[in-house]
Amino acid sequence: MQKQSICILGSTGSIGISTLDVIARHPDRYKVFALTAHTQVTKLASQCQQFEPQFAVVANENLAQELRELLAQFSSTTLVLHGAQALCEVASATDCDVVMAAIVGAAGLPASLAAAQAGKRILLANKEALVMSGQLFIDAVAKSGATLLPIDSEHNAIFQCLPHGYQRDLDASGISKIILTASGGPFLNREISTLSQVTAAEAIAHPNWVMGRKISVDSATMMNKGLEVIEAHWLFGAAVDKIEVLIHPQSLIHSMVAYVDGSLLAQLGNPDMRTPIAYGLAYPERIASGVAPLDLSQFLQLNFFKPDMERFPCLRLAYEALRAGASAPTVLNASNEIAVEAFLQGKLGFMQIEAVVAETLSRIETQSLSDLASILEVDHQARRIATDCAANLGM
Repeated sequence: MQKQSICILGSTGSIGISTLDVIARHPDRYKVFALTAHTQVTKLASQCQQFEPQFAVVANENLAQELRELLAQFSSTTLVLHGAQALCEVASATDCDVVMAAIVGAAGLPASLAAAQAGKRILLANKEALVMSGQLFIDAVAKSGATLLPIDSEHNAIFQCLPHGYQRDLDASGISKIILTASGGPFLNREISTLSQVTAAEAIAHPNWVMGRKISVDSATMMNKGLEVIEAHWLFGAAVDKIEVLIHPQSLIHSMVAYVDGSLLAQLGNPDMRTPIAYGLAYPERIASGVAPLDLSQFLQLNFFKPDMERFPCLRLAYEALRAGASAPTVLNASNEIAVEAFLQGKLGFMQIEAVVAETLSRIETQSLSDLASILEVDHQARRIATDCAANLGM
């Protein structure tokens, strides 16, 4: 069997680390072509020592030189590059077969799009790429013949529950709706009146999943689920009124697909991202992921209920942005990134995140986006306005 060559965009984050764990379990199937990180040079150097990629990419020349000095200590042959263009180059390189797109936020869009345009198998863990670029990304996949496989646990679960060969048409496949499950985060049962007092440390302490700081805050506000609703729309061709969110605190059912005959298919598993990663790497085969099998006898009950939009107003904003279409999801994503970062820095209250996003959406007229340049222009505009809003509302 010829080994598949893997590029991991964002290898030092939680998804990247889990991907390398799965790859290490199957040295006969996979080899690492490129690893990329923003600033975590020491961790990246350790990964390069273990996996010996052909390329490593960091944010800038100073970090690149630091990485070269670390790699020289063990005579590494890895070539060190830097900058956004280098990310696009390794993601679209001829010698690369599979791209794990795991860079958090808008920063991951250009490289993910480059992989799509180059016809790669894309394991999409960066939901912001589809939230921002939507039709542009889907069109690039179709034109190049790329393979797009969702890695978010929810979207991967939906993919597993769809008919084989699904063609992004719910009605033609007898599907009545897609159901995204959500844990509800750390504040599911906290008094709403006290949410304004939430600290960053409390917000990033997710009850079920081990994730990065930004996505953990998004889970607490349920903006993460809102972004997933938008992503599901593009991945599966689902109209907004056919995408439902259910709170499921146990996080054992990762999502469901309801069919017109009354059937409801669900994908279950322990909350560990190595399961969807392994599924994406080996699809349509299945390989060992290192995740323990689920023992349902250990769980007394599984609970489901509809989300409270007063508790989770960011979820409501995401649905509204999807209905508005065009540039609205791009603005939603950009303003949320600014608001969450301000919250993590102690400059903004937890419940003010929604206020910044809502204000930014109201101040930017919805417009069509036809290419990457126009998407990035709106993204930058939204970030400027959101920064001003956060400063005005800040503590």
